[in-house]
Amino acid sequence: MRELKGTVYIVSDCHFGVPSREESAIREAKFIQWLDEIKTNADYIILLGDIFDFWFEYRHVVPRGHTRLLGKFAELSDRGIKFIYFTGNHDFWIQNYFSEELNFEIFRTLQTFLINDKKVLIGHGDGIGPKDTGYKLMKAVFEARINRWLYARLHPNFAFWLAYKVSSGSRAANGDVDEIYLGEEKERLIVFSKTMLENEHFDYFIFGHRHLALSVPLSPVSTYINTGEWIKSFSYAQTEGAEIVLKYYDA
Repeated sequence: MRELKGTVYIVSDCHFGVPSREESAIREAKFIQWLDEIKTNADYIILLGDIFDFWFEYRHVVPRGHTRLLGKFAELSDRGIKFIYFTGNHDFWIQNYFSEELNFEIFRTLQTFLINDKKVLIGHGDGIGPKDTGYKLMKAVFEARINRWLYARLHPNFAFWLAYKVSSGSRAANGDVDEIYLGEEKERLIVFSKTMLENEHFDYFIFGHRHLALSVPLSPVSTYINTGEWIKSFSYAQTEGAEIVLKYYDA
């Protein structure tokens, strides 16, 4: 079990790149301002996936855009802040660019951390919990090595045009993130967390993906947190001593 000590920030679902380059740049500037403010005390920054609405790495091609954000990541990494990146369902084609160029630690599956002596299960949150079999099958297809290889054969101009064309109908691209809380019995990630608690104790379950900032007590000693999104709510989780709390950024 990986142990993290100090001040930890956790954020997800920025979906930079949509709905347009201009509108995304405004949100990126706000995110960079937040990074500038937390760099004075952050020991770890955990990115829970979908930071970019689409990311694909060619061996010798870096996707155009997000220059200031990538530069800020590099600055903070050089400063000694440790970055941990969980791939999401929009950026699962991340390979080794972030690990080699920015010294990020990359995870693709759920991980257990001991954060300031609290046992925490962390992941993006897609494809877990009951049902949702159609998405789980689609994810397996897209993550297959042969399909990544085939997609890499496409010219970058066409590959990125195709990706953003498909993404243009997503809730992130259209700003539709006013999700309705379904209740503890219907929220898949909460149901999943409760099921996990039947066999193993966790102090916190922290996920993204849902686009709905939530902090829900599962028991007197266990809490589910969803970090929400950076399209409208600008929410994130942060350690305060041994506790982890949900917060909102107001520049």
